[in-house]
Amino acid sequence: MSVTIPSRSLRLASGRRAPAGATWPCVLALSALVAALSGTFTSGGTLGHRDPLYGWYAADVVLFVVAVALLRRVPARRSAALVLLGSLAVALTGLLAPPRTSDDAYRYLWDGQVQTAGISPYTYAPTAPDLAALRARNPALFPVTGTCAGWDLHHADGICTHINRPTVHTIYPPVAEFWFLGLHQAGRITGHPGIGTAQAGGALLAVATTVALLLVLRRTRAPAHRAALWGWCPAVAAWAVNDAHVDTLGALLMVCGLGLTVAPGPGRDPVNGERRGAAGALLGLATGTKLIPALALPGAMAGCLARGRRLAARDLLLPAAAALAFLLCYTPYVLASGLGVLGFLPGYLQQQGYDQGTGFGLLALLGIPQSLLPVVVAAILLAAVLYVLRCGDPERPWRGALTVTGTALFLAAPDYPWYALLIVALVALDGRWEWLALPVAGEAMYLSNGMLQQPAYAAALYLVLAGTAARALSRAVRPVRASALPRCRPPLAGIADHGREQAQRRGGEERGGDQQPVSEEGTRSQTGGELEARDPAQDQRVPDDQQQQRDQPRNPHVVDPPRTRPGTAPR
Repeated sequence: MSVTIPSRSLRLASGRRAPAGATWPCVLALSALVAALSGTFTSGGTLGHRDPLYGWYAADVVLFVVAVALLRRVPARRSAALVLLGSLAVALTGLLAPPRTSDDAYRYLWDGQVQTAGISPYTYAPTAPDLAALRARNPALFPVTGTCAGWDLHHADGICTHINRPTVHTIYPPVAEFWFLGLHQAGRITGHPGIGTAQAGGALLAVATTVALLLVLRRTRAPAHRAALWGWCPAVAAWAVNDAHVDTLGALLMVCGLGLTVAPGPGRDPVNGERRGAAGALLGLATGTKLIPALALPGAMAGCLARGRRLAARDLLLPAAAALAFLLCYTPYVLASGLGVLGFLPGYLQQQGYDQGTGFGLLALLGIPQSLLPVVVAAILLAAVLYVLRCGDPERPWRGALTVTGTALFLAAPDYPWYALLIVALVALDGRWEWLALPVAGEAMYLSNGMLQQPAYAAALYLVLAGTAARALSRAVRPVRASALPRCRPPLAGIADHGREQAQRRGGEERGGDQQPVSEEGTRSQTGGELEARDPAQDQRVPDDQQQQRDQPRNPHVVDPPRTRPGTAPR
């Protein structure tokens, strides 16, 4: 019987014209996204004038979804290059204007200047009299003219500055302070000190994270288009580049650390001790950047407490290396400032209401007393950690990291959306896009001054739970659909099955007769599922004469003809 295939189908199957048809729509959508992001940063919308941002943010999200959806149809040999080029274009849009929604980067530049002067950033607040000489040399951060009016200007102790909370010590851990020192030195070397240096550093980190994601995805043989969930994300352009948040450095170190914990490809030998030590050190440095990446450590140790498995010394190498790297980074600052290295962290936790439980917006909906909320949060987070350590997949450490980190952010419901940059990076590794609702909820809360905390995070939680349930249902339905397909027995299947049965029976007799007969289902599972499921009609009782013939010993040198079902012609 001949089959006629349309010429158009041949062209799609051969791939000669499909790449151009699939690539150009994605390129156009990506170009529209870049144009929309450019308008977002140059439209005049700021934290003090938010109305223009709402429409631009909505357009950015829609174009991002369209571009990523079209990227899935681009051939694999082109998708990685397109992801990288798109990441670079998206990052460059954040350099078109000064920060629009955060003034944290001004503190970064100040801490770098203080360290260059040989002073620990944990010793003095920016308005301290001891730093008057440094303030005088930096009018960009401490303007001496004007009315000191603006969303990114603050007046304290008779001093006008772009630094927020100028009367308190810095809150950033030591690895972040190393980065701030590098930004200040880069500005001096290039002759362009200022906020643009911090934004350029953010763009460099954002693109480097895209490269790291592509390398990890290639190492694990995962689709390269997942990296676009980070590289093309409007949140990365806004928070990592335009606002230049140091959280991007923590995301980069976390991605590299998790990537070192997996073997190159399925079924390979486990990662050796040196790589696990290096992975732990990178995760320790990530924690020393913003503390939140510590939530990724359980994912890197996923499955170490699995049932029937004993905790080995190699399992403790990774957390030990992480703790050592974290402590070594703190050492020079502890010697200079003592317990002052805690900075504003205790005050920040109190300011956000986490010490009394008022900051846990979602749990407050359950009617739990505020005094018990910190205990409940600790119990839920501990349960998530234990679940990952016991049931997590060691070949997908980012899945456990996403579970623990996402759980913690849902519990904390933070005011600042850039904390969820870690979630964006983990989603790019794991592919569970529904978790991107978490950074969207953070942005909605941030723009509403906290008024939308509970509805925004509740809606994001519903979406995550719905996506998780849909994936579980899809996995459960897939085997049922496969078994419902019509049975298609390959030619000469009976001869092949009989030959395998005889070989297994002879092998069992040579090993002492302890080998059990292998069923047809077992044979199919050993051959990679090349045959379909058994037809229920074959399980009916056969006549006794045929059963006696089956029970008689067979000559291994004689091959029986293929068996056929009743009512069918031999094949």
